Amino acid sequence: MKIEITTFDAKKAGSVDLSDAIFGLDPRADILHRVVQWQLNKRQQGTHQATSRGEINRTTAKLGRQKGGGTARHGSRKSGIFVGGGKAFGPRFRSHETALNKKIRALGLKHALSTKAKASELIIIEKAEGFDKTKAAKAAFEKMGLANALIIDGATLNEGFAKAARNVPNIDVLPIAGINVYDILRRKQLVLTKAAVEALEARFK
Repeated sequence: MKIEITTFDAKKAGSVDLSDAIFGLDPRADILHRVVQWQLNKRQQGTHQATSRGEINRTTAKLGRQKGGGTARHGSRKSGIFVGGGKAFGPRFRSHETALNKKIRALGLKHALSTKAKASELIIIEKAEGFDKTKAAKAAFEKMGLANALIIDGATLNEGFAKAARNVPNIDVLPIAGINVYDILRRKQLVLTKAAVEALEARFK
């Protein structure tokens, strides 16, 4: 698959051949769903926890007489039916992470890249640099028609470019190590630098 390389001045800068094994697959929604669900489960903190009756320090003395009081025969104020009592079956501290094979994760990334390529929402640029002001970045993105995009650079980000782009709404900038299925799918367009393409092809070689 051949695709043209552009610059942030909206000028052509040659072309690049993309591997069909990475960018030319028929996207499968089931694989994408599994990988996205795995990502969201993994990042959920799971620090929610309610206090159970065993964790409350309240009196366990009998509340009243066994008979004749006109009330039920309660033996503890820790019960969940009282104000200040423990929560029955409340949320507990736990991990929400689920297991997913590395092969499925890698396949999910390929299908996400193929989804963008098939929908003509993949843009290849020469370099992600050239300006260090948000105003200049916003003007360049508008010139290229980028309103909702994920920009992936090589191993390291250009610091000036990253700082300029991070204040532009709906624009995300990540190094190649941070590329993931969820971020690719949540943005309308995917922008890869030449360095990012080379790194992806080396990764899936």
